[in-house]
Amino acid sequence: MVNILSNNNSVLNKFIAELRDKDIQKDSLRFRRNMERIGEIFAYEISKKLYHTPHQINTPLGLSTTNLCDETIVNATILRAGLPLHQGILNYFDKAENAFISAHREYTGNDSFEIKFGHISGPSIDNKTLILSDPMLASGASMLISYNSLLERGTPNHTHIAAIIASKEGVEYLKKNINPAHVTIWIGAVDDELSSKSYIIPGLGDAGDLAYGEKL
Repeated sequence: MVNILSNNNSVLNKFIAELRDKDIQKDSLRFRRNMERIGEIFAYEISKKLYHTPHQINTPLGLSTTNLCDETIVNATILRAGLPLHQGILNYFDKAENAFISAHREYTGNDSFEIKFGHISGPSIDNKTLILSDPMLASGASMLISYNSLLERGTPNHTHIAAIIASKEGVEYLKKNINPAHVTIWIGAVDDELSSKSYIIPGLGDAGDLAYGEKL
């Protein structure tokens, strides 16, 4: 159910290291591009789990048979931090339908907060393959709310949840609150600590601000 990609050494580790590096983070273009490249890696790994059937391709010299994915994919993300990761996944699943979710933390004092859900812009997910991505899986609350909200638009055949960096607590929260038969979780790297404000430590900071500039 849970795949932690950094457990196997690959170029992914370089991209994650650069996302974390406070000096490299000063280059927002490079930060966004590294998230996008990680999205491409997620898409490649997820593609291995999808249903493929043989298709005949006409070449200039004859016929070639190739196994191609026949699943209809809905690529969903949580605004705004998830946009570069979403684009990376879309680069590989270029015919995917897309959904965008508005959600944010609203702090109520004493480091406590509520997840405020806005709205979803996207298609039905009924009988489709859903890929739901967000760069950071901290407490897991916003991811679960987003997932359950998407389910109001239909029942997918299977869901893949992707996050670049997760806390152990966030991963366990999802495992306890979703059906493992219907969901596969893909994580770049898992960190041990979650702060009182539900920030992942060491993490990388605020992915949305690093990608697009500080917000009010």
